[in-house]
Formats: sequence, structure tokens, C-alpha cells
Amino acid sequence: MSTSEIAYMPALEMTAAIREKKLSPVEVVDAILTRIDELNPKINAYCTLLPEDARKQAKEAEALVMKGETLGPLHGVPVSVKDLIFTKGIRTTFGSRIYEDFVPDVDNIVVERLKTAGAIVIGKTNTPEFGFMGVTDNDLFGPTRNPWNLERHAGGSSGGAAAAVVAGMGPLAVGTDGGGSIRIPSSFCGAFGLKPSYGRVPRGPGLPDWQTLSHTGPITRTVADAALMMNVIAGRDDRDINSLPETNMEYLSLLGRDLRGVRVGWSPDLSYALVDPEVLALTTTALGVFESLGAEVEDANLELENQGRTFSIIWGVTIASEVADKLEEWRDKINPRLVEMVERGMNVKAVDYAYAAQARKQFWSKIQPLFERYDILLTPTLSLPAFDVAAYQVTEIAGVKGTPALDWMPFTKPFNLTGQPAASVPCGWTEEGLPVGLQIVGRRFADDTVLRVAAAFEQAAPWAERRPPLSGVE
Repeated sequence: MSTSEIAYMPALEMTAAIREKKLSPVEVVDAILTRIDELNPKINAYCTLLPEDARKQAKEAEALVMKGETLGPLHGVPVSVKDLIFTKGIRTTFGSRIYEDFVPDVDNIVVERLKTAGAIVIGKTNTPEFGFMGVTDNDLFGPTRNPWNLERHAGGSSGGAAAAVVAGMGPLAVGTDGGGSIRIPSSFCGAFGLKPSYGRVPRGPGLPDWQTLSHTGPITRTVADAALMMNVIAGRDDRDINSLPETNMEYLSLLGRDLRGVRVGWSPDLSYALVDPEVLALTTTALGVFESLGAEVEDANLELENQGRTFSIIWGVTIASEVADKLEEWRDKINPRLVEMVERGMNVKAVDYAYAAQARKQFWSKIQPLFERYDILLTPTLSLPAFDVAAYQVTEIAGVKGTPALDWMPFTKPFNLTGQPAASVPCGWTEEGLPVGLQIVGRRFADDTVLRVAAAFEQAAPWAERRPPLSGVE
């Protein structure tokens, strides 16, 4: 089996091959590390690599296989972890010079669970400083580039995670999503990314906290691999006060069903967003796939207000609480845009924060009735495909110039405010060969529905076999 065949093997197949002794964990890890050696200098998805430790773990995993020991569901499978997430004994920088040499002495709950399941942590993936941008770039490691076009962004803030998965540098990645940070890079890079329900996957310990907004979830090439990860990482843990009660959900077993009777609402703009014509055309075309699967699709006809200001206040105050005490000492070594954001957050009045919290509740009062009518809501994931890696923001969308800097991601942030499960699936490629994502939003706590719908769409309109035009190791 060639290096590229192993590198692009879905984790579900990989685990089966390891159990059946058709493939050893050592072969898997060697293939992924070879792929990383070849491609990471071009893409910059990984900021910290663990080749010696990964090979050591692979040999130990292989020994357990040969002894006939009981194996975990991810035994011998490499996984990457976003550099915002604590990893015991492994440098965790948060993309910031403040933490350039920081090594946690404890694992995040998710990392702990992945290791218990037999996964091998192969490295940390790049992220913007404290995850504050929708693109992945920082002063420590530089930008992560899009595997489909190295002159375009990979998205953020889980950009390294999505780029690594799509380039065959590991089948499984852990990302976080405080305003779209799993879905944005998944759309830009052509991966599957799931933001689970708030609290479905327990969080901590670690920084940044981003209470009430941030979700931890999988980025993979296939929906089944994400479901496999969810079987491992989801579930109550009382170390996280917001973790949801145990459901004993077996996500993988729910896949493969048709969509007869599933009620689907479609909104191309949430009633306020600008959308690139190619993105709109590709996402609209995808509706026919859902209809062919038996779903009942109709225009949702929403009347919503842009929640950008509400989100910015809550998010700004939250990130200020993480960084404000470091400004005096580190100001000159923190991204200037982040400094501005922190200072704005520090100056938000308590009453304005309370108003934002009320606005958030009012927004939910408009969204909740929608999901009495529909099982899922479909939207574009983003307003446009990946843009120039030298740019930090967009000033024109759909021919409209002077658009606000963050208006290219109007579809993701609202569902961090509501805490609903939401995923991005690839639904096509532009004429320039860039992926476009379709967002699937589920009812509160209905992670299983989002995965089932995404899996059905993938089966009807598969994407995982389409690979970026990198030289790689073939």
C-alpha cells in the first residue's frame, strides 16, 4: 500500500485494517509523517510535530494488536490537536508569543478521551493568536495555506486542522469553534466540520475559555469519521459545568438512513447577508440532492437581524478577560488587531453587555419557532470562497464594495449564540477550483440529525475522493 493510499484512508477503514492486522500502526504513523515532511513546509498546517513520540506510541500500539489485547475504537489512528487545546507534555502556544514555550501538565478532556480510545497525537495544528481571527496566521508560525491554492487562506481559527486533514496529513483533527472556527476552514478547505451542540463535547482545562460561545468538535474528510470521533469525545464530564447529560448516543449507527420526511428550511442569506454568485449557485444546486433523498425542502423566508454587534460585544468581552492582564507586559508582541479588540472589550460597559445578553435571548426567540417547523436549516457556510492569503479581511462581496470586515462570515456566528449543532459539508468547487461549503444547522441538541443528514448528502454527492493538486507523496 502506497504512502498516499494510507494517508487518504478514512479513519474508520484504518481502524478495521489495524484490528485485522492488514495494516500496522507503525505503517500508518510512518506514512502520515512522510506526508507531513513533504507537504507541511508548503502548507504550514502543523506548528508542533511529535515524530519520535508518535513512532514510540505506534510501536506500543502494534504490540497490543499482536498480543490480541482489547483495542480502543481509535487504536493506532493519528490525530492532530489544535494549538488552543491543552496537551500534557506538548507545547501549546495559543499562536501567541506570550505562550511560546508553554507546556501544559494536563490534557484537555477531549485529548484525554482520544488517548484512552487509542489515538496517537501526532502534532499541534496552527491557529491565529488566541483564535481571534477567521483566518489562520500568527507572528510565531506564519499563515496556514489552502491545499487547493497555496495563495489562498485555509480559514480559521482551526485552519491548520482543516488543511492537514484535506492534504492527507492525518485523518482526524480536533478543532474549536467560537464563531465559525470549525466551519470556516472546513468550507475553505473542503473538509467536513462539525460544531456540536454547546456542552455536547466537554471543554477544558485550558485557555482561551470563551464561555457560552466555544464548542470543541471534529474536522475530518468523511462524515463517518466525524461520527467515530463523536462516539469518543462526546458525553458528560463534571469538570465542565456546561457539559450535557449523558445520552449514550452511538453516532455511527445512525448514519446511512434516507431523508424521507425530514423537513428542510433553506435560507440563502438569513435575510441580511451578501453572497458571492458562485457560492450561491453551488449551495442552491445542492438543494436538489436533498429533494432526491426524500427530504421536504422549502424556502424558510426568514426575517432576522444581523447579530454581528451582539456577538462582537459578548465575544470581545470574553477574549478581553483572557488577555487584558497581559497587555502591559506583552503589548508590543501581541497582534495589533487583537490589542484593539481587547481594548474595545475592556471598555464595554456592564449594562451594554447585559443588553447584548438580552439581544441574544431575543434572537433565540426568533430562531426557536423556526425549528418547530424544520428539522434542519440549510445556508451557505460562508459568503465567499477562500481569499488571498496576504489579506486579513474582505472589502467587497458580490460586487458590493466597502463591506464590513467580517461580513464574509455572517452564517456561522448566529449559531454560536444559540448553541445549536451545525456542520459544513463540501457542496462543490468554483471555476478556480476552490471548495464551497453548505451549512447544516440542527435543532437544539440534535447532533445525531445533523450527522445523519450530512452523511446522506455525502453518499449522494461524495467529496472525499477529490484531492487537492499538490505534488505530495504518490
